[in-house]
Amino acid sequence: MKLPLPLPSRPSTALLAATVLELVVLTGHLAAYPFGIAQERPARRPAPNPGPGPDAGPGLRPLPGSPDAERPVVLLHGFIDNRSVFVLLRRALARHGRRHLASLNYSPLTRDLRTAAELLGRHVEEVCARTGQREVDIVGHSLGGLIARYYVQRLGGDHRVRTLVTLGTPHGGTAVAPGAGIHPIVRQMRGGSPLIEELRRPAPGCRTRFVSFWGELDQVMVPAETACLDHPDLDAVNVRVTGIGHLALPVHPAVATAVREALESQETREGTAPSTGTSSVA
Repeated sequence: MKLPLPLPSRPSTALLAATVLELVVLTGHLAAYPFGIAQERPARRPAPNPGPGPDAGPGLRPLPGSPDAERPVVLLHGFIDNRSVFVLLRRALARHGRRHLASLNYSPLTRDLRTAAELLGRHVEEVCARTGQREVDIVGHSLGGLIARYYVQRLGGDHRVRTLVTLGTPHGGTAVAPGAGIHPIVRQMRGGSPLIEELRRPAPGCRTRFVSFWGELDQVMVPAETACLDHPDLDAVNVRVTGIGHLALPVHPAVATAVREALESQETREGTAPSTGTSSVA
């Protein structure tokens, strides 16, 4: 997953360019933020598919695994954010044929990541019921990725989630978390917190594939490698992103392409041992 991006010649220049891009992204996101405050309305239920064959009939949709089946993608934002952060990524996925895209807003007043993970679980069940699919894929930015990982790893969500893509998620806990002494859910993102230690526990038989994107110039993840997922029981690939920071991860076109490729991967989970690996978007 190596994609061409122009790289500055010196590290100091790279950091400056990434900082400028972060400010541009922040400005655009602040403008879009009000449009994402309201919870997303569920898409209209598709018309029944009366296709021929023993697996189809009046009122039935294609079975999962059939050529017409498509896993929905659930998008989950980060701390004090909302679904508007995924406007560009959502558009990129839709352009390449993804029809079932669903975003979830969780309240910034949520005091426990576990509560948000339970809400995500209910949302996933609703999406599966609405689309007739047994599994979904999830893309989570920052805290959203950690919420999704908790759902998958600790609440049995691996039976519903085929692939979990995380963007700048503090899998190992981050040393700098704004407002760490004020907001309980932010304290949970710090290294050594009880929640981070809970996610280090064994997770035998976890069926979900993990693809974790981490940025070398991510100033929110400290150290930057804390956004890498390293767990002996999990099937995980870490993708290094060069030249951009934390806020740019869900909006950069090269990352969007890599995310789409990760979701379209046909690698088989069942019957294979968990594995770890690295790749890069550069």
